[in-house]
Amino acid sequence: MNPFQFQTVPNIIAGLGSIQELKNVLSEKKYSKALLVTDAGMIQHELHQPILDIFQQIGLQSIIYSDIQADPPEHIVLEAVDFAKQEKIDVIIGFGGGSSMDVAKIIALLAHPEQQQNLSEIYGVNQAKAPRLALILIPTTSGTGSEVTPISIVTTGATTKMGVVSPILYADVAILDATFTQGLPAHITAATGIDAMVHAIEAYTSNLKKNFYADMLAKNALKLLNNNLSKVLKNGSDLEARQNMLVGSMLAGQAFANAPVGAVHALAYPLGGHFHLSHGHTNALVLVEVLKFNAPQAKRYYAELMQLLDPRSTGCTDGLCDLFIDHMQNHLDQSGLTLKLKDLDIAESKLPQLARDAMLQTRLLQNNPREITEKDALQIYQAIYS
Repeated sequence: MNPFQFQTVPNIIAGLGSIQELKNVLSEKKYSKALLVTDAGMIQHELHQPILDIFQQIGLQSIIYSDIQADPPEHIVLEAVDFAKQEKIDVIIGFGGGSSMDVAKIIALLAHPEQQQNLSEIYGVNQAKAPRLALILIPTTSGTGSEVTPISIVTTGATTKMGVVSPILYADVAILDATFTQGLPAHITAATGIDAMVHAIEAYTSNLKKNFYADMLAKNALKLLNNNLSKVLKNGSDLEARQNMLVGSMLAGQAFANAPVGAVHALAYPLGGHFHLSHGHTNALVLVEVLKFNAPQAKRYYAELMQLLDPRSTGCTDGLCDLFIDHMQNHLDQSGLTLKLKDLDIAESKLPQLARDAMLQTRLLQNNPREITEKDALQIYQAIYS
C-alpha cells in the first residue's frame, strides 16, 4: 500500500431537503453578513430563494453577487473579491455549478481583511495561505465535485486557465441537496455526469498519488454514477437518482482532490479555452481516446473498474479493459452530446494548437498513467475530429 495523506471538507451534509440544515450551520456562529455567490440563471429561476428564506429566518444580513460566468475570467474574480471587501462580508456561500463554487473559494480567501496575498500570487500548488473567511458550498449540478476539492480554476487569458490548489480552499461545510438539480436540461445533466465519471476514473489511475482511500472513493463514485446517469437522463424528475448522482459526484471530487486527474482534463482544457465548450462536454470529447491511449499502462485498473460496474463480466485483463472502454463509449453515445470536433464547427487546422496548449498542463499531465507527448495529443484530437 502506498503511503498517503487524505484531506477533505470536515462537514458534509447530504440528503433531499438538507438545505434546511443551513439554518443550524449559520446559527452556530455569530456571522454579521453573508455573501451568496451564484449566477444569473439561479436568480432568474429563483432557485436561491430557500437560502434567502433561511437568512431571513435567522436574521442574518445578506447580499448577492450573481455576475459569475462559466469558466470565470480573472476580472470577474477580482470584481467579486472587491465587492465582498466593500460589503464587509464574514461568511461566503457558493451556490451553483463549479464556476460559482470556484469563485466563492477565492473570495473567501482574498476578501479576508487580514489577507495579504493577491490573485496572481496564489496560482499553482500550495501558494494560497490562510487566513480566509468562513465558506459553505452548495452544488446545483452533479459533476465538478468542487464542493469538496481544494481547487479553483480561473481563466487567465483568451484561451488559458490556471488553477489555485491549496488545502486552505477546502470549504467548512458542503451541503448536497438534489432538490436544486431537478430541472437541469438533459445536456447539462449528461455533461456534468460524464465529468464526474472522468474524475473517478482518473483518480483511480492517478500516477503519483493513487492510494487506497482515494481508490475506495473513486470506485463507489463510479458505481453510483454508472447506475444512475441513464435514469436521470430518462427521467429528470427522479430525485432519488439525482441525489445518488450528487453524492457520486462528491465522492469523485474527494477522490481526485487527493489522487489528481490526468490527460483527459489536460486535453479538455484547451478545447474549453479556445471554443468555450462546457468542461464536462470537453471531457466527454476526449475521454475514450485517452482511455485507449492509456490502456497499455492502465489496463489492469480499467479491468478492475469493469468488474466493479458489471460483476458478471469475465475474461482476461485485455478483454476486460476493452469492455470498459466500450462501456464508457456507450455512456457517451447515450448522452446526446456532440462527440466530434468537426460537428462543433472546429477547424481541423486548429488541432496542432490544441496539442501545443495541452502540453502546458504539466500539473495534470504528470498524473497520467502513461507519458503523453505533443504528437500523442495531436493524434487524439485527430481521432475525435470526424
